[in-house]
Amino acid sequence: MQSLTESVEVQFEPLLAPWLDVVLHVEQRAYAHPWNRANFLDALHSGYQAQVLVAHQTVLGYFVAMKGVDEVHLLNITVAPEHQGQGWAKVMLDALTLWARGQGAQWLWLEVRVGNARALQVYERHGYRRMGLRKQYYPAGDGQREDAIVMSLKL
Repeated sequence: MQSLTESVEVQFEPLLAPWLDVVLHVEQRAYAHPWNRANFLDALHSGYQAQVLVAHQTVLGYFVAMKGVDEVHLLNITVAPEHQGQGWAKVMLDALTLWARGQGAQWLWLEVRVGNARALQVYERHGYRRMGLRKQYYPAGDGQREDAIVMSLKL
């Protein structure tokens, strides 16, 4: 079977209503505590940058980012579970970086679960640095909370 990264044309499309059901399906498969429809709709109604990475009508991943005065905050970036480990997160982070620079941002910010070693490695390889810790930031199982590592990239 051919990997999707081998000579497949991909494109970014705005994450709009027609993509929402597919994105929600990916989100629910990717996370124990996924965003819900209202989270996505709030982001879209707020005018946040929301893009879907697509190959042949297949969603490879997506991201949602909020622009501030001189910074951009990455709120959600997800690679569909069946396409993880193929470099799509880097493609989306590169696209986000280009967009943020075009918006005049000086910094990119994000939070990541302390237990998400794979994502931490992706972000660090992309140049993000650990800046701090948000205690009990994310919901975890059985009413528990998980800390978040705050990371940033100077543009």
